[in-house]
Amino acid sequence: MIMDKESVSDRLFIDIIRMLVIRFGYSTLIFWLVLQSGCVIIIWEQVIGDSGVAEWRFLNMERNTVVGIGVQSFEQLRERKALYIDKTGLIREWWEDASSVTLITRPRRFGKTLNMSMLECFFSNRYAGRDDLFEGLSIWEEQSPEGDYRYRALQGTYPVIFISFANVKATKYEKMEYKIRELIFRTYESYRFLLDGDLLSDNEKEYFHSVNVKMSSEVAEGAINMLSDFLYRYFGRKAIIIIDEYDTPMQEAWVHGFWKEAVEFFRSFFGATFKNKDDFEKAVITGITGISKESIFSDLNHLSVITTTSDQYAVYFGFTEKEVFNALDNVGLSESKQGVKNGMMVLPLGHIQIFIIHGPSHHLSKIMVNMKHTGQIQAQTVW
Repeated sequence: MIMDKESVSDRLFIDIIRMLVIRFGYSTLIFWLVLQSGCVIIIWEQVIGDSGVAEWRFLNMERNTVVGIGVQSFEQLRERKALYIDKTGLIREWWEDASSVTLITRPRRFGKTLNMSMLECFFSNRYAGRDDLFEGLSIWEEQSPEGDYRYRALQGTYPVIFISFANVKATKYEKMEYKIRELIFRTYESYRFLLDGDLLSDNEKEYFHSVNVKMSSEVAEGAINMLSDFLYRYFGRKAIIIIDEYDTPMQEAWVHGFWKEAVEFFRSFFGATFKNKDDFEKAVITGITGISKESIFSDLNHLSVITTTSDQYAVYFGFTEKEVFNALDNVGLSESKQGVKNGMMVLPLGHIQIFIIHGPSHHLSKIMVNMKHTGQIQAQTVW
């Protein structure tokens, strides 16, 4: 298993596993971790080292696979050659869908952020030529009836604006709006090359510079729409817009009593960004809740809302039974399938059953498999 030497969280995680190994003394442990990027598997096995002393080592999926711990970046996951359950079919289905703006709602820990990172890596021209990220995955092998690998030609060809509101948390409206302004400002800073040459007029360059942490609410509300226009003129292609965790600030607003102010801001923000579908190529928004169109999405008549009751995209968020069982087959634990299934929560999405691990938010749930002693599976919460 590969971990960055400088990563404090990874070192802490290893220390915790060592503690559990000492505490429970099992010869083999399988951990299913519920993280924001979904569920991943880690297997420890007790072996006799060269010195003749028993020691613990990681076993990986297929015995040679790196297991990513809490990795939400598709690029990092693929560069590390880490375990990845192929969800690239989402790229095809979303791209071929006629909706210009799609809102996908799922509970926490369903891999929403990882999927949005995957979409960014596939479409963004910042990842042009990154065949290595998709080689061997279904989207890369898909052929047209004529035998063309049509999606290979699409990779890395669009400007993509990616914004995550996951960290926009505040107890007062003023602080929330400041964090949003800061987020938009950082997005603009990554496109400062637009200021070079005469692509933008003097007035447009002045507007570009006005996008900072002190900008007015009116400027912030329309900033992404303006950036999309700038990118279209620069690259000759309309931008794809990805907004992750759109409702995190709305949840904060509800809890802390500034819902009205937040709704007013986001109605204008989403209205300016998405109302005219000719201003962008396609857009996708993710979140936990499907806030009514009468609130922040009231101006978006072309919004397609995909909830947990919909079959559309259901297999791409969370794991199906087949995916879980294939993972167990890969590590030689086929006989443990029913026990693992009993230790997991099965959630129906549309007409499809999706496996997740039941546990409180921000907690780890584990399935401990004592292969040597009893062959029994126990599910319990670590913390």
